[in-house]
Amino acid sequence: MSETPAAGGQHIQSLARGLSVIRSFDADHVSMTLSDVSRRTGLTRATARRFLWTLVDLGYMRTDGRNFELTAQVLALGYSYLSGQTLPQLAQPLLEDLSRAISESTSASILDGQDIVYVARIHTRRLMRVGIAVGTRFPAYATSMGRVLLAGLPAAELEQYLAGVRLQPLTERTLTSVPELRDEIERVREAGRAVVDQELEAGLRSVAVPVRGPGGDVIAAINTSMQASLGAGGSTLEEAVAEVLPHLRQTAAKITAGLVAGS
Repeated sequence: MSETPAAGGQHIQSLARGLSVIRSFDADHVSMTLSDVSRRTGLTRATARRFLWTLVDLGYMRTDGRNFELTAQVLALGYSYLSGQTLPQLAQPLLEDLSRAISESTSASILDGQDIVYVARIHTRRLMRVGIAVGTRFPAYATSMGRVLLAGLPAAELEQYLAGVRLQPLTERTLTSVPELRDEIERVREAGRAVVDQELEAGLRSVAVPVRGPGGDVIAAINTSMQASLGAGGSTLEEAVAEVLPHLRQTAAKITAGLVAGS
């Protein structure tokens, strides 16, 4: 287990704050004022100002004097990670094929702490209020990919996750009971797929399956998302799952085969 910041005494607060400023910008907050950034990060205006102008000086941000925006240079921060990973490279074209086959949005993600992080994304139309792109994070407990990834954890790691997670009701359908979530994760493990119906956002359904690495462990998940009223194959959840599940499993098998071949 990695050393915690408190135990190691290695936590650099200024770096953490600077990264929080960068993360405060997303698809719904492309351009923000100093006040906007201060509010979204919880930093004082004076602190936020120093970080914003430092990022401008370094080329990671631009400003017209009032509004601040990220520049393309921030992509370099993730390049070292992505360039060393075959998963996004393998998944992207296969997700494109999958999306064409089922006429729905498709994604791949990995588990990072208590969240899923998108590493590949093909969207046919915007289904959620929040825009989704590579790097977007959602709580694992309320997502189909998250439940697939949790189901792939060793028992001790799953219990550690369940002991620390805060289950907040994102919609009226969200599971907020740890025993119920544990039971659902067990069902996902047995079925080899997860189905989430309007737990992350009202009107949104998703189906996910695991992607396994060369050693057989679950290392990622892929999913498809659809509107609850426009599910693929029909209007019912069962019909939608029956329509997309074979395609999802076939795509996951192709990604796994590519990872094995490249190992």
